[in-house]
Amino acid sequence: MELLAAEAAGRGMAVLAAEEIGASSGPAYWYGGPVAGARLAGRLGFALLEPSDDWLAELPEDFTGREVRAATVADAWAIDRPTFVKPPRDKSFPADVYADGSRFPADLDPATPVLLSEVVTFAAEYRLFLLDGRIAAGSRYAAFGRLDPHPLDRSAAITAEIAEFVDRLVAAAGPTLPSAVVVDVGQLLDPYRPGHRWAVVEANMAWFSHAYAADPAPVLDVVLRAAGPRGQVHARDLPFVRH
Repeated sequence: MELLAAEAAGRGMAVLAAEEIGASSGPAYWYGGPVAGARLAGRLGFALLEPSDDWLAELPEDFTGREVRAATVADAWAIDRPTFVKPPRDKSFPADVYADGSRFPADLDPATPVLLSEVVTFAAEYRLFLLDGRIAAGSRYAAFGRLDPHPLDRSAAITAEIAEFVDRLVAAAGPTLPSAVVVDVGQLLDPYRPGHRWAVVEANMAWFSHAYAADPAPVLDVVLRAAGPRGQVHARDLPFVRH
């Protein structure tokens, strides 16, 4: 957040914390949590773009590399085998592998949406900020589930593999994503195949995503599109505006 704030200030933008915001005298943009963002969006006139809750579940398994389904907390309570369970958009409960439904938090609304996924191992995971279907910035953020940020080397072979995978993803599912969005991808280990294969980890709101070791300048470009003035939202992005 500090790096993005410094980049924004360098562009002549005023940077304020949510509690410091008064009446807006100009176009407003947002980088922060969904609860405060939803509360301030109407008053300050910005629109929040986000992928649909079931986007990952609707992707072909060729891109997910595993079975993923959209469900509810009630469904999570009923699981009888180890399952990775995560909230589609917020952090209302810890995303984790739950051995069975009895281990899942019991104090949630049973109708709350969740994503249920079979358990897999990602050797490395990468955060990609996409703008108009192209990678604007990216960073490795984890290795074997442990935080391990590292900048993407534009000349490295692994970056070329990521770009090729994202090109295929955008060609197949580009219209189902906002023009400014974060997509996490990873090297999925498969015990039945040598080496690894690329798979989508998840999609996230750019305005609520850690940049890790990515270049803050292009990251900010994506954030400004993803959470900028409502009147400047592209027609193709209107279905992705959070209401």
